Amino acid sequence: MLVGTWNLENLYRPGGPFGPEDKAAYEAKLAALAAVITELDPTLLGVQEVGEPEALQDLTEMLHGDWSVALSRHPDPRGIRVGFLSRTPLRVLSDTNGFPAKLRPVQSDDDGATVGQAGRGFLAVEADTEIGPLRVAVTHLKSKLLTYPGKRFQPHDEGERARYGAYALYRRAAEATTLRALADELLAGEGRERDVAVLGDLNDEVQAATTQILVGPPGSEIGTGGFQTPDRGDAVRLWNVAPLIPAEQRYSRINFGRRELIDHVLVSHRLVHRITKAGTGLPDDGAPRLPSVGPDPAERRGEPGSDHAPVWVRVG
Repeated sequence: MLVGTWNLENLYRPGGPFGPEDKAAYEAKLAALAAVITELDPTLLGVQEVGEPEALQDLTEMLHGDWSVALSRHPDPRGIRVGFLSRTPLRVLSDTNGFPAKLRPVQSDDDGATVGQAGRGFLAVEADTEIGPLRVAVTHLKSKLLTYPGKRFQPHDEGERARYGAYALYRRAAEATTLRALADELLAGEGRERDVAVLGDLNDEVQAATTQILVGPPGSEIGTGGFQTPDRGDAVRLWNVAPLIPAEQRYSRINFGRRELIDHVLVSHRLVHRITKAGTGLPDDGAPRLPSVGPDPAERRGEPGSDHAPVWVRVG
């Protein structure tokens, strides 16, 4: 069984302000995405940047076999949202974007505006799989790509860059905290007995503070001496599978020519010990072949495929 996550990069039908400009470019994008999903052959795939539900339906119709689809009802201002494609029926457990009760709104711009909810919803589902019930949450945290007043992608000066970098970090940290609260609900203190996964585009790397918020109690990480030693934290801990990915494949995006692993799969104690393989891209293709992206996402409008590689685990 393969479970994965993939940022589909601006999946819109043609003609709007964010998607491909014409039908030919749209069909090329769908064909490229469908080819990857077909070869990946996931049991369950979390997806990000679904701009229109109809576009995801168009993609699903290009895949072989029957697929279940679940989408969050909480898109961001551009209309992008998270969701799932699954070979088995899905039961929605949660679809939320509100911060936990004790987490206050965070500053979002120079005028002092605040936000008290995530920019995009967090969707959690349960699926009956060949290994038993699987509970999974999918996310797309606040981007590191900064937008300034007037929809600029370049700051007026370094002070503005620093401030808006901080505002983005505040939001991403708050969103990671919200996602951790959802993970706690899915685990319910039973991580030793439950198969639970949290996956998606976290927009930062393994050791980033925002990513580490999701892991839970420190210790017992994969590759450390404590990994095989049970402790009380196993009931609520999540493990990032990144150390299981071959080093040459350990990236999911190329940013300004630099390889980054910003898409992640985190799993419960029961599930981490059932993983037989982990990777990025396609299972038999080695290192992913990706374009390098810059500060303006509009530069790739109409390009086929995605600027992210899927990240996946195989479970036995």
